[in-house]
Amino acid sequence: MAVISELKARNLKLADGPIAHGGVTGLTLHPSTVKGQGKWVFRYVSPVTGKRRNAGVGSYPEVGIAEAGKRALTMREQIAAGGDPLELKAQEAAKAKIKPPTFEEAARLLHEELCPGWKNPKHAQQWINTLEQYAFAEIGTMMLDAIQPAHIAAVLRPIWIEKAETASRIKQRLHAVMAWGWAHGYCTSNPVDVVHHLLPQQPGKAVRVQHQPAMPWRDIPAFVSEHLGRRARPDQSRAMLELLILTACRSGELRGMTWDEIDFDKAIWTIPAARMKAKMPHRVPLTDRALEILRGQEGYHQTFVFPAPYAEGVLSDMVLTSFLRRVNAPSDTPGRCATAHGFRSSFRDWCSEQGYPRDLAERALAHTVANKVEAAYHRTDLLDLRRPMMEKWTAFVMSQVRESKAEKRGSLADLLIQNAPGTKR
Repeated sequence: MAVISELKARNLKLADGPIAHGGVTGLTLHPSTVKGQGKWVFRYVSPVTGKRRNAGVGSYPEVGIAEAGKRALTMREQIAAGGDPLELKAQEAAKAKIKPPTFEEAARLLHEELCPGWKNPKHAQQWINTLEQYAFAEIGTMMLDAIQPAHIAAVLRPIWIEKAETASRIKQRLHAVMAWGWAHGYCTSNPVDVVHHLLPQQPGKAVRVQHQPAMPWRDIPAFVSEHLGRRARPDQSRAMLELLILTACRSGELRGMTWDEIDFDKAIWTIPAARMKAKMPHRVPLTDRALEILRGQEGYHQTFVFPAPYAEGVLSDMVLTSFLRRVNAPSDTPGRCATAHGFRSSFRDWCSEQGYPRDLAERALAHTVANKVEAAYHRTDLLDLRRPMMEKWTAFVMSQVRESKAEKRGSLADLLIQNAPGTKR
Protein backbone atom coordinates (compact mmCIF):
# COMPACT_ATOMS: atom_id res chain seq x y z
CA MET A 1 0.00 0.00 0.00
CA ALA A 2 1.41 3.42 -1.00
CA VAL A 3 2.08 6.08 1.59
CA ILE A 4 -0.40 8.93 1.63
CA SER A 5 0.76 11.92 -0.43
CA GLU A 6 1.17 15.47 0.86
CA LEU A 7 -1.36 16.69 -1.72
CA LYS A 8 -4.01 14.27 -0.50
CA ALA A 9 -3.35 15.12 3.11
CA ARG A 10 -3.60 18.90 2.49
CA ASN A 11 -6.94 18.46 0.74
CA LEU A 12 -8.37 16.22 3.45
CA LYS A 13 -11.93 17.18 4.50
CA LEU A 14 -14.14 15.99 7.34
CA ALA A 15 -16.42 14.23 4.91
CA ASP A 16 -13.54 12.10 3.62
CA GLY A 17 -13.20 10.23 6.91
CA PRO A 18 -9.95 8.68 8.26
CA ILE A 19 -7.27 7.86 5.69
CA ALA A 20 -4.61 5.18 6.23
CA HIS A 21 -1.00 6.34 6.41
CA GLY A 22 0.00 3.50 4.12
CA GLY A 23 3.50 3.01 5.53
CA VAL A 24 2.66 1.61 9.01
CA THR A 25 -0.21 -0.75 9.73
CA GLY A 26 -2.73 0.79 12.12
CA LEU A 27 -1.65 4.42 11.57
CA THR A 28 -4.42 6.69 10.17
CA LEU A 29 -4.99 10.42 9.68
CA HIS A 30 -8.31 11.64 11.08
CA PRO A 31 -9.59 14.89 9.49
CA SER A 32 -10.78 17.86 11.53
CA THR A 33 -13.41 20.48 10.73
CA VAL A 34 -10.74 22.58 9.01
CA LYS A 35 -9.60 21.45 5.57
CA GLY A 36 -6.02 20.10 5.47
CA GLN A 37 -5.80 19.58 9.23
CA GLY A 38 -6.21 16.48 11.36
CA LYS A 39 -4.59 14.17 13.89
CA TRP A 40 -2.62 10.96 13.58
CA VAL A 41 -3.98 7.93 15.46
CA PHE A 42 -2.16 4.62 15.86
CA ARG A 43 -4.44 1.66 16.58
CA TYR A 44 -2.96 -1.53 18.07
CA VAL A 45 -3.67 -4.50 20.31
CA SER A 46 -1.91 -4.19 23.68
CA PRO A 47 0.38 -7.17 24.40
CA VAL A 48 -0.19 -6.47 28.10
CA THR A 49 -4.02 -6.41 28.28
CA GLY A 50 -4.95 -7.99 24.93
CA LYS A 51 -7.34 -5.09 24.22
CA ARG A 52 -7.43 -2.66 21.30
CA ARG A 53 -6.07 0.80 22.04
CA ASN A 54 -5.73 4.09 20.18
CA ALA A 55 -2.60 6.14 20.69
CA GLY A 56 -2.29 9.74 19.52
CA VAL A 57 0.80 10.35 17.38
CA GLY A 58 0.43 14.12 16.84
CA SER A 59 -1.49 16.71 14.81
CA TYR A 60 -1.19 17.25 11.08
CA PRO A 61 0.44 19.29 9.54
CA GLU A 62 2.61 19.96 12.63
CA VAL A 63 3.62 16.28 12.53
CA GLY A 64 4.24 15.43 8.91
CA ILE A 65 3.67 12.16 7.12
CA ALA A 66 7.28 10.92 7.49
CA GLU A 67 7.55 11.88 11.18
CA ALA A 68 4.22 10.22 11.98
CA GLY A 69 5.49 7.06 10.32
CA LYS A 70 8.69 7.10 12.43
CA ARG A 71 6.74 7.51 15.66
CA ALA A 72 4.36 4.69 14.78
CA LEU A 73 7.24 2.38 13.86
CA THR A 74 8.80 3.04 17.29
CA MET A 75 5.51 2.00 18.89
CA ARG A 76 5.48 -1.15 16.76
CA GLU A 77 8.95 -2.00 18.10
CA GLN A 78 7.73 -1.48 21.67
CA ILE A 79 4.81 -3.80 21.03
CA ALA A 80 7.12 -6.42 19.53
CA ALA A 81 9.21 -6.24 22.72
CA GLY A 82 6.10 -6.92 24.82
CA GLY A 83 5.42 -3.34 25.92
CA ASP A 84 2.33 -1.20 25.69
CA PRO A 85 3.22 2.19 24.08
CA LEU A 86 0.61 4.12 26.06
CA GLU A 87 1.71 2.55 29.36
CA LEU A 88 5.37 3.25 28.61
CA LYS A 89 4.53 6.85 27.75
CA ALA A 90 2.65 7.24 31.05
CA GLN A 91 5.63 5.87 32.96
CA GLU A 92 8.01 8.30 31.26
CA ALA A 93 5.68 11.18 32.05
CA ALA A 94 5.59 10.16 35.71
CA LYS A 95 9.38 10.04 35.83
CA ALA A 96 9.61 13.44 34.21
CA LYS A 97 7.52 14.91 37.05
CA ILE A 98 10.00 13.60 39.67
CA LYS A 99 12.64 16.24 40.27
CA PRO A 100 15.82 14.50 41.43
CA PRO A 101 17.54 16.00 44.48
CA THR A 102 21.07 17.35 44.46
CA PHE A 103 23.83 15.10 45.74
CA GLU A 104 24.06 17.04 49.01
CA GLU A 105 20.29 16.86 49.56
CA ALA A 106 20.33 13.12 48.87
CA ALA A 107 23.31 12.55 51.17
CA ARG A 108 21.67 14.38 54.07
CA LEU A 109 18.38 12.53 53.56
CA LEU A 110 20.18 9.18 53.51
CA HIS A 111 22.21 10.17 56.59
CA GLU A 112 18.98 10.89 58.50
CA GLU A 113 17.61 7.47 57.51
CA LEU A 114 20.80 5.64 58.54
CA CYS A 115 21.44 7.43 61.85
CA PRO A 116 18.92 5.46 63.98
CA GLY A 117 20.66 2.21 63.04
CA TRP A 118 24.12 3.36 64.13
CA LYS A 119 25.05 2.71 67.75
CA ASN A 120 28.15 4.90 67.59
CA PRO A 121 27.26 8.63 67.30
CA LYS A 122 30.87 9.40 66.41
CA HIS A 123 30.69 7.13 63.33
CA ALA A 124 27.39 8.72 62.29
CA GLN A 125 28.96 12.17 62.43
CA GLN A 126 32.08 11.05 60.57
CA TRP A 127 29.91 9.63 57.78
CA ILE A 128 28.46 13.01 56.82
CA ASN A 129 31.57 15.00 57.78
CA THR A 130 33.74 13.22 55.20
CA LEU A 131 31.24 13.94 52.44
CA GLU A 132 31.07 17.58 53.52
CA GLN A 133 34.85 17.81 53.45
CA TYR A 134 35.63 15.93 50.24
CA ALA A 135 32.50 15.63 48.05
CA PHE A 136 30.07 18.52 48.44
CA ALA A 137 32.37 21.17 46.95
CA GLU A 138 32.74 19.10 43.77
CA ILE A 139 29.30 17.52 43.23
CA GLY A 140 27.10 18.78 46.09
CA THR A 141 24.93 21.02 43.86
CA MET A 142 24.62 18.52 40.99
CA MET A 143 21.37 16.63 40.40
CA LEU A 144 21.76 12.89 40.96
CA ASP A 145 20.78 12.05 37.38
CA ALA A 146 23.53 14.35 36.05
CA ILE A 147 26.40 12.77 37.97
CA GLN A 148 28.72 10.72 35.77
CA PRO A 149 31.73 8.48 36.62
CA ALA A 150 34.08 11.35 35.72
CA HIS A 151 32.51 13.51 38.45
CA ILE A 152 33.01 10.76 41.04
CA ALA A 153 36.61 10.35 39.90
CA ALA A 154 37.16 14.09 40.37
CA VAL A 155 36.11 13.75 44.01
CA LEU A 156 38.37 10.77 44.72
CA ARG A 157 41.46 11.52 42.62
CA PRO A 158 43.10 14.10 44.97
CA ILE A 159 43.18 11.58 47.86
CA TRP A 160 43.12 8.26 46.00
CA ILE A 161 46.82 7.49 46.52
CA GLU A 162 47.92 9.74 49.40
CA LYS A 163 44.93 8.95 51.64
CA ALA A 164 43.90 5.55 50.31
CA GLU A 165 41.95 4.44 53.39
CA THR A 166 40.00 7.70 53.54
CA ALA A 167 39.33 7.52 49.79
CA SER A 168 37.99 3.98 50.10
CA ARG A 169 35.59 5.01 52.86
CA ILE A 170 34.38 8.02 50.87
CA LYS A 171 33.89 5.83 47.80
CA GLN A 172 31.65 3.53 49.87
CA ARG A 173 29.60 6.51 51.04
CA LEU A 174 29.34 7.94 47.51
CA HIS A 175 28.14 4.54 46.35
CA ALA A 176 25.52 4.44 49.13
CA VAL A 177 24.12 7.86 48.16
CA MET A 178 23.92 7.03 44.46
CA ALA A 179 22.40 3.60 45.18
CA TRP A 180 19.77 5.32 47.33
CA GLY A 181 19.00 7.66 44.42
CA TRP A 182 18.74 4.74 41.98
CA ALA A 183 16.38 2.89 44.30
CA HIS A 184 14.13 5.97 44.49
CA GLY A 185 14.09 6.42 40.71
CA TYR A 186 16.16 9.61 40.70
CA CYS A 187 18.86 8.13 38.45
CA THR A 188 19.17 5.06 36.24
CA SER A 189 22.62 3.79 37.22
CA ASN A 190 25.33 4.07 39.85
CA PRO A 191 28.43 5.81 38.42
CA VAL A 192 30.54 4.67 41.39
CA ASP A 193 30.38 1.10 40.07
CA VAL A 194 32.71 1.90 37.18
CA VAL A 195 34.81 4.76 38.61
CA HIS A 196 37.78 2.44 39.20
CA HIS A 197 38.34 2.47 35.41
CA LEU A 198 39.18 6.18 35.69
CA LEU A 199 41.55 5.94 38.67
CA PRO A 200 45.05 4.46 39.12
CA GLN A 201 45.50 1.28 41.11
CA GLN A 202 45.90 1.88 44.84
CA PRO A 203 48.79 0.38 46.82
CA GLY A 204 48.01 -2.99 48.40
CA LYS A 205 46.44 -2.98 51.85
CA ALA A 206 49.53 -4.52 53.39
CA VAL A 207 51.49 -1.46 52.22
CA ARG A 208 48.81 1.03 53.31
CA VAL A 209 48.16 -0.24 56.83
CA GLN A 210 50.13 1.58 59.49
CA HIS A 211 50.13 -0.21 62.83
CA GLN A 212 49.86 1.76 66.04
CA PRO A 213 53.36 2.60 67.33
CA ALA A 214 54.05 0.19 70.19
CA MET A 215 56.63 0.21 72.94
CA PRO A 216 58.97 -2.79 72.68
CA TRP A 217 57.92 -5.13 75.48
CA ARG A 218 61.41 -5.28 76.98
CA ASP A 219 61.33 -1.48 77.52
CA ILE A 220 58.09 -1.48 79.49
CA PRO A 221 59.48 -2.26 83.00
CA ALA A 222 61.92 0.66 82.80
CA PHE A 223 59.18 2.97 81.48
CA VAL A 224 56.78 1.96 84.28
CA SER A 225 59.50 2.36 86.91
CA GLU A 226 60.38 5.86 85.69
CA HIS A 227 56.94 7.28 84.92
CA LEU A 228 54.27 5.12 86.61
CA GLY A 229 54.17 2.52 89.42
CA ARG A 230 53.33 3.53 93.02
CA ARG A 231 54.12 7.22 92.71
CA ALA A 232 53.89 9.30 95.87
CA ARG A 233 51.41 11.81 94.40
CA PRO A 234 48.21 10.35 92.86
CA ASP A 235 47.90 11.08 89.14
CA GLN A 236 44.86 9.87 87.22
CA SER A 237 46.62 9.73 83.84
CA ARG A 238 49.46 7.61 85.24
CA ALA A 239 47.10 5.34 87.18
CA MET A 240 44.93 4.80 84.13
CA LEU A 241 47.89 4.10 81.83
CA GLU A 242 49.40 1.61 84.29
CA LEU A 243 46.10 -0.22 84.61
CA LEU A 244 45.74 -0.24 80.83
CA ILE A 245 49.17 -1.86 80.51
CA LEU A 246 48.45 -4.45 83.21
CA THR A 247 45.06 -5.47 81.77
CA ALA A 248 45.99 -5.18 78.04
CA CYS A 249 42.59 -3.61 77.41
CA ARG A 250 41.56 -0.92 74.93
CA SER A 251 41.64 2.72 75.95
CA GLY A 252 37.90 3.20 75.43
CA GLU A 253 37.08 0.17 77.58
CA LEU A 254 39.16 1.56 80.44
CA ARG A 255 37.99 5.16 80.14
CA GLY A 256 34.37 3.98 80.34
CA MET A 257 34.98 1.64 83.30
CA THR A 258 32.29 1.91 86.00
CA TRP A 259 32.38 0.69 89.60
CA ASP A 260 29.54 -1.79 89.09
CA GLU A 261 31.69 -3.66 86.52
CA ILE A 262 34.30 -4.56 89.16
CA ASP A 263 34.02 -7.52 91.52
CA PHE A 264 36.70 -6.90 94.17
CA ASP A 265 36.00 -10.19 95.95
CA LYS A 266 36.55 -12.31 92.84
CA ALA A 267 39.10 -9.90 91.34
CA ILE A 268 37.24 -9.71 88.00
CA TRP A 269 36.40 -6.78 85.76
CA THR A 270 33.41 -7.59 83.52
CA ILE A 271 33.08 -5.29 80.51
CA PRO A 272 29.52 -5.36 79.08
CA ALA A 273 28.95 -6.23 75.42
CA ALA A 274 27.76 -2.70 74.60
CA ARG A 275 31.24 -1.32 75.36
CA MET A 276 33.20 -4.02 73.55
CA LYS A 277 34.38 -3.79 69.95
CA ALA A 278 33.12 -7.31 69.19
CA LYS A 279 29.83 -6.65 71.05
CA MET A 280 30.49 -9.60 73.34
CA PRO A 281 30.99 -9.32 77.14
CA HIS A 282 34.59 -9.72 78.27
CA ARG A 283 35.99 -10.70 81.70
CA VAL A 284 39.40 -9.45 82.80
CA PRO A 285 41.22 -11.12 85.72
CA LEU A 286 42.58 -8.43 88.05
CA THR A 287 45.98 -8.83 89.69
CA ASP A 288 46.85 -7.48 93.15
CA ARG A 289 48.51 -4.42 91.60
CA ALA A 290 45.47 -3.77 89.40
CA LEU A 291 43.21 -3.94 92.46
CA GLU A 292 45.55 -1.59 94.31
CA ILE A 293 45.23 0.99 91.51
CA LEU A 294 41.45 0.68 91.58
CA ARG A 295 41.35 1.11 95.36
CA GLY A 296 43.28 4.32 94.89
CA GLN A 297 40.48 5.68 92.67
CA GLU A 298 37.68 5.09 95.18
CA GLY A 299 35.88 8.20 96.33
CA TYR A 300 36.42 10.32 93.22
CA HIS A 301 33.15 9.51 91.43
CA GLN A 302 30.07 7.37 92.12
CA THR A 303 29.84 5.96 88.59
CA PHE A 304 33.12 6.18 86.72
CA VAL A 305 36.44 4.84 87.99
CA PHE A 306 38.34 7.43 85.94
CA PRO A 307 35.94 10.39 85.74
CA ALA A 308 36.40 13.46 83.58
CA PRO A 309 37.51 16.25 85.91
CA TYR A 310 35.37 19.07 84.54
CA ALA A 311 32.35 17.34 82.99
CA GLU A 312 30.07 14.38 83.45
CA GLY A 313 30.99 11.28 81.46
CA VAL A 314 34.19 9.61 80.31
CA LEU A 315 37.62 11.11 79.74
CA SER A 316 38.75 12.14 76.27
CA ASP A 317 40.80 9.66 74.27
CA MET A 318 43.53 12.32 74.15
CA VAL A 319 44.29 12.01 77.88
CA LEU A 320 46.64 9.05 77.50
CA THR A 321 47.95 10.24 74.13
CA SER A 322 48.95 13.60 75.62
CA PHE A 323 50.70 11.93 78.54
CA LEU A 324 52.68 9.56 76.31
CA ARG A 325 53.75 12.46 74.11
CA ARG A 326 54.70 14.53 77.13
CA VAL A 327 57.06 11.86 78.44
CA ASN A 328 58.21 10.97 74.90
CA ALA A 329 57.36 7.29 75.34
CA PRO A 330 59.67 5.17 73.13
CA SER A 331 58.16 3.08 70.33
CA ASP A 332 59.15 0.69 67.56
CA THR A 333 58.25 3.33 64.95
CA PRO A 334 60.99 5.90 64.27
CA GLY A 335 59.93 9.47 64.94
CA ARG A 336 56.70 8.53 66.75
CA CYS A 337 55.76 8.05 70.40
CA ALA A 338 54.18 4.86 71.66
CA THR A 339 50.38 4.86 71.69
CA ALA A 340 48.01 3.56 74.34
CA HIS A 341 46.65 0.97 71.92
CA GLY A 342 50.20 -0.12 71.09
CA PHE A 343 50.62 -1.65 74.57
CA ARG A 344 48.22 -4.40 73.49
CA SER A 345 50.71 -5.27 70.75
CA SER A 346 53.52 -5.20 73.33
CA PHE A 347 51.59 -7.62 75.52
CA ARG A 348 50.89 -9.92 72.55
CA ASP A 349 54.60 -10.02 71.65
CA TRP A 350 55.49 -10.81 75.28
CA CYS A 351 52.98 -13.69 75.29
CA SER A 352 54.57 -15.16 72.16
CA GLU A 353 58.09 -14.77 73.55
CA GLN A 354 57.07 -16.48 76.78
CA GLY A 355 55.53 -19.43 74.94
CA TYR A 356 51.88 -18.87 75.93
CA PRO A 357 49.30 -20.53 73.65
CA ARG A 358 47.93 -18.30 70.92
CA ASP A 359 44.32 -18.90 72.03
CA LEU A 360 45.11 -17.75 75.57
CA ALA A 361 46.73 -14.52 74.40
CA GLU A 362 43.94 -13.78 71.92
CA ARG A 363 41.30 -14.31 74.63
CA ALA A 364 43.13 -11.88 76.90
CA LEU A 365 42.95 -9.28 74.12
CA ALA A 366 39.25 -10.06 73.44
CA HIS A 367 39.96 -10.69 69.78
CA THR A 368 37.21 -12.33 67.77
CA VAL A 369 37.81 -15.72 66.14
CA ALA A 370 37.92 -15.20 62.38
CA ASN A 371 36.96 -18.81 61.57
CA LYS A 372 33.19 -19.06 62.08
CA VAL A 373 33.29 -22.83 62.61
CA GLU A 374 36.01 -22.50 65.24
CA ALA A 375 34.15 -19.62 66.90
CA ALA A 376 31.01 -21.75 67.23
CA TYR A 377 32.85 -24.17 69.52
CA HIS A 378 34.32 -21.51 71.82
CA ARG A 379 32.14 -21.74 74.93
CA THR A 380 34.63 -20.55 77.59
CA ASP A 381 36.75 -17.44 78.02
CA LEU A 382 39.56 -19.41 79.74
CA LEU A 383 39.51 -16.98 82.68
CA ASP A 384 41.18 -19.37 85.14
CA LEU A 385 43.99 -20.09 82.68
CA ARG A 386 44.42 -16.42 81.85
CA ARG A 387 44.81 -15.35 85.47
CA PRO A 388 48.30 -16.88 86.00
CA MET A 389 49.41 -15.40 82.68
CA MET A 390 48.29 -11.92 83.76
CA GLU A 391 50.04 -12.38 87.11
CA LYS A 392 53.30 -13.15 85.27
CA TRP A 393 52.76 -10.17 82.99
CA THR A 394 52.20 -7.90 86.00
CA ALA A 395 55.33 -9.25 87.70
CA PHE A 396 57.32 -8.49 84.55
CA VAL A 397 55.85 -4.99 84.13
CA MET A 398 56.53 -4.11 87.79
CA SER A 399 59.93 -5.84 87.99
CA GLN A 400 62.06 -2.68 87.90
CA VAL A 401 59.70 -0.88 90.28
CA ARG A 402 60.47 -3.55 92.88
CA GLU A 403 64.19 -3.44 92.10
CA SER A 404 64.20 0.33 92.44
CA LYS A 405 62.50 0.12 95.82
CA ALA A 406 64.90 -2.59 96.99
CA GLU A 407 67.86 -0.41 95.95
CA LYS A 408 66.42 2.53 97.87
CA ARG A 409 65.91 0.39 100.98
CA GLY A 410 69.48 -0.91 100.68
CA SER A 411 70.85 2.61 100.31
CA LEU A 412 68.87 3.76 103.34
CA ALA A 413 70.13 0.81 105.44
CA ASP A 414 73.72 1.57 104.46
CA LEU A 415 73.23 5.20 105.40
CA LEU A 416 71.79 4.25 108.83
CA ILE A 417 74.70 1.90 109.52
CA GLN A 418 77.23 4.54 108.53
CA ASN A 419 75.63 7.07 110.83
CA ALA A 420 75.13 4.69 113.77
CA PRO A 421 76.89 5.68 117.06
CA GLY A 422 80.33 4.12 117.38
CA THR A 423 80.74 3.53 113.67
CA LYS A 424 84.23 4.31 112.52
CA ARG A 425 84.54 6.59 109.55
